[in-house]
Amino acid sequence: MSRDAALPYDGAMRILVIEDDRQAAAYLVKGLKESGYAVDHAANAEEGRHLALQESYDAMIVDRMLPGGDGLSIIEALRASGNTTPVLILSALGEVDDRVKGLRAGGDDYLPKPYAFSELLARLEALLRRSTGGVDSHLRVADLEMDLLARSVTRAGKHIDLQPREFRLLEYLMRHSNQVVTRTMLLEHVWDYHFDPQTNVIDVHISRLRQKIDKSFSTPLLHTVRGAGYCLRAPS
Repeated sequence: MSRDAALPYDGAMRILVIEDDRQAAAYLVKGLKESGYAVDHAANAEEGRHLALQESYDAMIVDRMLPGGDGLSIIEALRASGNTTPVLILSALGEVDDRVKGLRAGGDDYLPKPYAFSELLARLEALLRRSTGGVDSHLRVADLEMDLLARSVTRAGKHIDLQPREFRLLEYLMRHSNQVVTRTMLLEHVWDYHFDPQTNVIDVHISRLRQKIDKSFSTPLLHTVRGAGYCLRAPS
């Protein structure tokens, strides 16, 4: 069981994946993380039910056939508790009756296996858009803007192309704007490290991010605080 999403909330949307096939789960978790999500994984019905009922997620992806129970029983328990977190069901059972059963059990969408990851991602984004309702999905620092659902960034109206890790790094900095963010905070919340890897990975990504959001503009937003960390702040 991966516990990334049990960490204190760092701004990345949190997804629970309940999937027993090790190879399929690894593929799915890797793809979601590369897309900027924080992911928790359970490999059987017991773990999945515990996390679904005890932790907080923005969405869940649930396989139907699991060791120790049917994934639908987890969804039914979730709905019985009053939890409305959107659920995307994955299953090799793809007949109409199977899809109807899954939706009637409380699932919000149903995707038969095998599936294309791009379609899964699009369906997940659609669920998240609906579930956020009126919640503001935009971050803004000065003229720098981030749309969390469209996963786009602009500054002064100019589109900025970011890699998934750069997006997550900027999101964390924007959520903590005007605060000093330490290297340890970045390692834990952006890279999911709980130790110092003794590499310059943070320096490299900060440098790339600074090139993209500051270089072509007259006023820098991303600042290095010597001996402490970094700070994203609007001009005073």
